[in-house]
Order: sequence, then structure tokens, then C-alpha cells
Amino acid sequence: MTLTTSAAGKLTLGNFFDATGVDSSQVLLLRHTYTADGLTGPSDLTPEKIHEYVRLQGIDNKIGRTPPFIWMNFIAAGGRRSRFLGAYENHGEIVHERTPTLRCFDLRPTQFLASFQGRLVIEWSKDAVNWAKSAKNTMSFPIMEISDPRPEPFPGFDQLLLTFNELQSVVEDSRYDHWRQALGSVQGIYLIADTKTGRLYVGKADGAERILGRWSNYAKTGHGGNVALRELSELDLTHREHFQFSILRVFGPGASTMEIDASENHYKRALLTRKFGLNRN
Repeated sequence: MTLTTSAAGKLTLGNFFDATGVDSSQVLLLRHTYTADGLTGPSDLTPEKIHEYVRLQGIDNKIGRTPPFIWMNFIAAGGRRSRFLGAYENHGEIVHERTPTLRCFDLRPTQFLASFQGRLVIEWSKDAVNWAKSAKNTMSFPIMEISDPRPEPFPGFDQLLLTFNELQSVVEDSRYDHWRQALGSVQGIYLIADTKTGRLYVGKADGAERILGRWSNYAKTGHGGNVALRELSELDLTHREHFQFSILRVFGPGASTMEIDASENHYKRALLTRKFGLNRN
């Protein structure tokens, strides 16, 4: 069963803490996003990589001189949605490992709210740039869902609409096994929309690569080797988070290269992606 909240937030993180007996004065919330020099994608969401990433904090980071005992870690899951990854006990700074730019903390795994790992999703505040918050300042954060750890149903090719972060989850997360099977069975024409500028890119996935193979490359690199998308990435490593992925047309595995090329060219002409978009050919 999945619990959801209205936009007004009928169920809040404060309600959740009360129900689970959490002493919020002892809790720090950290919201992480995928970056080129940190957690780069879902494949990095392992206990080892998360621990190594979180235990090192910048000298000027907003975690406080003496951070709380419990650190709850969340990962951005599209927009302000943030999914609970797990928690650590903070046993203090390891002072002799401090550098001019970093503080190192003795963080130890804990079973604190372990049954909610991957299931609890909250809505972060509008000032998402403030990624570290004491729990007392998050009590009004809405609970978006507390989901069963079961597979996500595939919506169908014509209903697929994914942010970049969601695409990374589809490629790596076990909840999306059925999605990968579907996307790995077809060739097709896909659309990438830059939601920051409105510019479009039409691409094709043919041959043995199929749509899953092509999109896996985007999830890994952020640009898939495309010239215009790579240029955007070189200007701003976080720009890929503005990309939205959808499918324009699917073809069975027996479709010819000529047929798929003709369809790709049609959509490029129809959507004017050579003149106004991100297609260079």
C-alpha cells in the first residue's frame, strides 16, 4: 500500500517522527543529488559509496559545528521529491583527518528507521539548495509516500515521461525490472526535451542497442555522445537534470534501418529540431 499526501500536506514529517518515536532534536537531514564529482547515479547508491561521500563534509557546509547524532540521508527523486536512503550515527569529527577544505566524521551504520529505506519519500522545501537541515526545521515537510517495496508498473511506451534522475533509477533500480525488459525489446524514436530552454532533441535507438541500451548511455554520461548535449554538459555539469525523456514511436526488433531512419528524419522535420532544437544533422 502507498500512502500519499495532498498538496496541503495532511501527513508531515513531524507526524512521522511522532508516530515512530523519533527525537527530532537529535536528527540531521541531508538531501543529495547526483553530481559528476559525488554520487554520480543510482549505481553509486551502495552503502560503501554513500558512507564515503557523506563522512567528508566541506569546512563551510551548513551541518553545524557539532552536528546531531543521527544523520538521515535522502536522494533527489524528481523535483523536490526526496527518497530516504538510510541513516548513520555521528560519533564526532575525526579531527586529525581534517584538511584545509574538509572535515571527516566518524559515521557508523545504524538500523534507525531501516524498514523505511527506499520507501519513505518527503517533499523538500522550496530552497532545495539548502541540502542540510536540522529535523526541527523539517517538521512541516509533507510525506509524499511510504511505499511497499514492490515493482513499479510499466506505464506503456506512449505514457513514458522521465526526468534524468528518474531515468537513472529505471536503468539501475530493481523496482524497474519490467521497464528494462520492455525498453530492451524495442527499437524506436525518442525525444529529449530541455525543460530549462524548451529546446528538443530527436534521436533513434536501433539495432541490438534498442531503447534501453541507448538510454543507459544517457543515464551514465548525461549526454549520450550527442554533440549539442555534450556542449551543454561541458558548460554546466548539472544541466542534464533538466532533460526529460519520452518515446515518439516504437519499432519491433525486425524493423529495417531504412524505416527507422525515415521516421527519425520525419520527427526532426516536424518538430523543427534542426532549426530550433538540439539536432545538428
